[in-house]
Amino acid sequence: MQLRLHRFLSKTSVEGPGARACLWVQGCSIRCPGCFNPGTWGARGGQVVEVGYLLEKIVTTSGIEGVTFLGGEPFDQATPLAALARSVQDAGLSVMTFSGYEYDTLQRDQRPGWDDLLAATDLLVDGPFVRSLPDVTRPWLGSTNQRFRFLSPRYENLADDLGSIPDRLEVRLSPDGAVLINGMASSAVLNDLEAAVGGRQRQTSTVGSTPD
Repeated sequence: MQLRLHRFLSKTSVEGPGARACLWVQGCSIRCPGCFNPGTWGARGGQVVEVGYLLEKIVTTSGIEGVTFLGGEPFDQATPLAALARSVQDAGLSVMTFSGYEYDTLQRDQRPGWDDLLAATDLLVDGPFVRSLPDVTRPWLGSTNQRFRFLSPRYENLADDLGSIPDRLEVRLSPDGAVLINGMASSAVLNDLEAAVGGRQRQTSTVGSTPD
């Protein structure tokens, strides 16, 4: 089984609870205005990878507690992601999934693999990004309309503490000199960071930001 991948990080601490592997899928049918990652929209970009390869990369990474699926739109590739998520959970790790679809839509529309991916997700963030509704109080989210859905008991303990978890950024320098950023921050913070790194390339397709 295969999926189309935009980027994979074996370990990050800014894309959900604890240290996690993070997988950005390639392709999005929602395409929210002001999206952080427009480079993930095209269904023909990225690279095609085997689910088994990604599973091995995830379960052999030490010190992580789970994996986060981002996009692009994960539910556009629900069937292979559901297979990966089930195997990740079987290995004792957790699954967090972001979707631009509303939870009611994911439950109602019954497209291939949607129920399976929901069943294999511990923590869901649902709802489209709305540029005019920046969220500055909760971690990992882009706009205030988006919701945390605790689909298993795994992270229910976080429900009352989300406001105390700060958003953070990670900055990586690749061998070719590109500065790769992931996480959530305001556009002002990102502009300051870009100015600080000078002429180095910033890979915007993996940046999360909230507008000023």
